[in-house]
Amino acid sequence: MLGDVRVRSQVGFEPERRSSHPYLCIDFRTLHTRLSCGSTSASSGPERRVHRLLSFQRYLHSSRLLRGVPQQIPLHILDEDYTGQARCMLEKVGNWNFDIFRFDRLTNGNSLITLTFHLLNQYGLVELFQLDMVKLWRFLVMVQEDYHSNNPYHNAVHAADVTQAMYCYLREPMLAKSLTSYDILLGLLAAATHDLDHPGVNQPFLIKTDHYLATLYRNTSVLENHHWKSAVGLLRETGLFSHLPAEDSLNMERELGSLILATDISRQNEYLSRFRIHLDQNNLCLSNASHRHFILQMALKCADICNPCRPWEQSKQWSEKVTEEFFQQGDIEKKHKLEVSPLCDREMNTVGNIQIGFMTYVAEPLFAEWARFSDTRLSQTMLGHMGLNKASWGGLQQEQTPVSEEAEASIASADTGDAATAARRDANTAAVAGGTSSKEIPQGSRES
Repeated sequence: MLGDVRVRSQVGFEPERRSSHPYLCIDFRTLHTRLSCGSTSASSGPERRVHRLLSFQRYLHSSRLLRGVPQQIPLHILDEDYTGQARCMLEKVGNWNFDIFRFDRLTNGNSLITLTFHLLNQYGLVELFQLDMVKLWRFLVMVQEDYHSNNPYHNAVHAADVTQAMYCYLREPMLAKSLTSYDILLGLLAAATHDLDHPGVNQPFLIKTDHYLATLYRNTSVLENHHWKSAVGLLRETGLFSHLPAEDSLNMERELGSLILATDISRQNEYLSRFRIHLDQNNLCLSNASHRHFILQMALKCADICNPCRPWEQSKQWSEKVTEEFFQQGDIEKKHKLEVSPLCDREMNTVGNIQIGFMTYVAEPLFAEWARFSDTRLSQTMLGHMGLNKASWGGLQQEQTPVSEEAEASIASADTGDAATAARRDANTAAVAGGTSSKEIPQGSRES
């Protein structure tokens, strides 16, 4: 199970295997920086040797600034260590308009650590599960470190945003009255780690460049498996649950994986169809542990792609960030003479077209079903924001030069994974039959 877990030693990290493909000469640690600086060299000697994808953030941050924590960390650490403005924001952390970008600035780039620690503490999970404060703090610091700050989208701020959204969903009446403390702990940890060590490129890129992770996971949920195993590696390295019975700790790891794997966008139709069946048959019973776990999966899926449901200023920022990450992948593919992935060619696609397609084929079907399950003010607020945001992108598109027909076709049918073509075909079939279906277009979440 832990073939993918980080390996560390006093002398550094073993370099990953190479093949003749030029992509494997790319060092992700400096990838985006070198591109932005106009560098044309993918490799310039021994110092460019490629280290394991699962460890380069740790390699980069060898100083471990925050790991030198004192042996005793008071439970009220947030009150002592963070500014008044950040603390005031945490008092409204359950507000859907919570501005994670501002919070990240106020916490000096430590939004994921601060937010997750606060929520675990607020729920009383630290005391209930007898979590060691030093181990917990070290775990959260390591998690935040292992998100790549050079990624425009898949970074620690995205993880913090998803964690905050997950908290909002956990507070919804249907969940709040049914979830156990174990469920809440699992949901928050899954949200915080769901994109751990994301390389900033999608699964098809890893597959076509013969990356070792694609081989390791047999081209199936490659990134999601890596995020999960990376999280398990940190749990074991810090010993956060070492005081629990071994069976309980293993169950936690397995269920954490089940939640993270559910965020694979290529399995969107699978989960959405199951959700619809439950809702149509009205047979969800949240006193049943397996049903509660399924709802946690759906909640995490919603949290992961909730950007279109945020207020316009936040949603627009996320849209621009995820599109830039797509385009940076496309730039790499062009540079190394690879076929440019759908939605990754900055000369053929626009932010607006990508976002309108994503909302139409992925977000709207998912959040419509979530609103059926949890028909609350929050659900209606999210749908309202998404409608306004879609209209705003449509208006911006009209002001811009239309993209080519080829680009429009690419946007309408593409996904970061092979499942998109099948999803599009299924949707067309359903439309002819007078039904509805969801089709998959990436938002930089999952498969990206």
